[in-house]
Amino acid sequence: MSHVFARQSRSLPPRAVRGEGVYLWDDRGRRYLDGSGGAAVSCLGHGDADVARAIADQVDRLAFAHTGFLTSDPAERLADRLIAHAPGDLDRVYFVSGGSEAMEAALKLARQYMLETGHPDRTRFVARRQSYHGNTLGALGAGGNAWRRAPFDPLLTSASHIEPCYEYRLREPGETSEDYAIRAADLLEAELRRLGPETVIAFVAEPVVGATAGAVPPAPGYFRRIREICDRHGVLLILDEVMCGMGRTGTLWACEQDGVAPDIAAIAKGLGGGYQPIGAMLCTRAIHDAIRDGTGAFQHGHTYGGHPVACAAADAVLRKLTDGGLADRAATMGERLAAMLHDRFGDHPHVGDIRGRGLFRALELVADRDAKRPFDPDRGVAAAIKAAAFARGLICYPTAGTIDGRRGDHVLLAPPFIVTDDHLAEICDALAGALDDVL
Repeated sequence: MSHVFARQSRSLPPRAVRGEGVYLWDDRGRRYLDGSGGAAVSCLGHGDADVARAIADQVDRLAFAHTGFLTSDPAERLADRLIAHAPGDLDRVYFVSGGSEAMEAALKLARQYMLETGHPDRTRFVARRQSYHGNTLGALGAGGNAWRRAPFDPLLTSASHIEPCYEYRLREPGETSEDYAIRAADLLEAELRRLGPETVIAFVAEPVVGATAGAVPPAPGYFRRIREICDRHGVLLILDEVMCGMGRTGTLWACEQDGVAPDIAAIAKGLGGGYQPIGAMLCTRAIHDAIRDGTGAFQHGHTYGGHPVACAAADAVLRKLTDGGLADRAATMGERLAAMLHDRFGDHPHVGDIRGRGLFRALELVADRDAKRPFDPDRGVAAAIKAAAFARGLICYPTAGTIDGRRGDHVLLAPPFIVTDDHLAEICDALAGALDDVL
C-alpha cells in the first residue's frame, strides 16, 4: 500500500531507485532507457556529477532565503546567464518552481502591464487549439488541450482559440508551406478583428507544440507574420518554451530558429534538467520598467521563487547547455535521430508523419496512411504503446487526442542530449517492437 496520490489511482507504478546517464532502474532491477527525458525534462541525463556538486555546495552555504527580503548569488548568476543568451529585448527574469507557475506569471504580468500603461480594457488572451500551457487554472484556461480543460471549464477564464499551425493536417493540396504559414497566421488577425484588438492583451503560443500535438514545428514564416500582427495591434507575444526551450530543439531558445523574439517567455523543464524544480518567466525591459515606474511592484509571488539551491542547480545545467555545447549537440543528435526514424518508420503503414526539431521528435500514428485517418479513440492506441514500450525497457511519451483532443495518437521522443548513436538505435528498436505489439 502507498499513501502517495499517484497519477493513476488504480495502479501503482514501479519505484525508481537509481539513475545514470540515459537510464533509470526500478526496485526490481529493471532498466529503462529514458527516451522522453521524463516529459522533456532530463536534458543532461541522470546522475550528472557537476550539477550534484553545485547543489551540495549551495546547501552547505545557503539553502533558502525568501525573495521578499533577500536575493541570492545563485539567482543573480542564473539571471545574468539567461539574459546573456536571451533573444531580442528580454531583460528581466522572474523565478518560479515550474512551467505552470511560469505561465501563470506571464499571463498576470501581461495583464498588469496593460493596466500600468493605461489599457484597462485589454482583458482577453488569444491562443491556439491543441496547445498546452500548464495545469493551474489560469494556464489551463489559456491552453487549448480539450481533454485537460473539460472538467474545469466552468472555473476557467478562457482564452479564445484559433487553429494551430499544423501542416500535416491543415495545409491544403497544392498550397506551399510558406503560403500555408501566412494563411494560418492570418487567423490571428481575423480573431483580433472579431474580438476588437483593443480588448486583447496577448497571443500565447508554443514555438514547437509539445505534449498535446507532438513536436509540431511551425511552417516557415509563421511566427514572423504573427510578430507583425501583434506589433500592429499593440498585442503582446507570449512564447511558452517550457517544453521546447533550453536546447531541446537544437538551439537554446526554440524561437531563435523562427527569427522572432517574444515580449514575455516562459521556461522550465530543461532549465533544471530534473535536478531541482525550477522555472522562469522572462520579460522585456520595457515591460519591467512600466511596472517599476507605475505601481512599483508585480502583484504576484510564490514562497519558493528564486530558491538558491534550485538556481544553483539550474545555473550548472545552463552552463553545460551553453559553454558545454550540449544545446548544439542536441541539434546534431536530433538530425541523427530524425534520420533513424525516417529510415525505420518512413514506410510504416501506421506512421503518418515524422516531425520535430533537435531532440524533440514525434511520430503521428494513423489507421490509414493515405487518408490520414486516425485510429478509433476507443482502441486506446497511445496508452497501449506506452505500456508496450515500457515493458520493452523504453520510456516514451505517447498521447491521445492529437487532432482535436479526442481523435489521433502520437509518440513523443525527447531523450537526454548525451545520447549516443547506440542509444538512438535502442530507442528505435524498442519503439518498433512496441508498435508491432500493439498494431
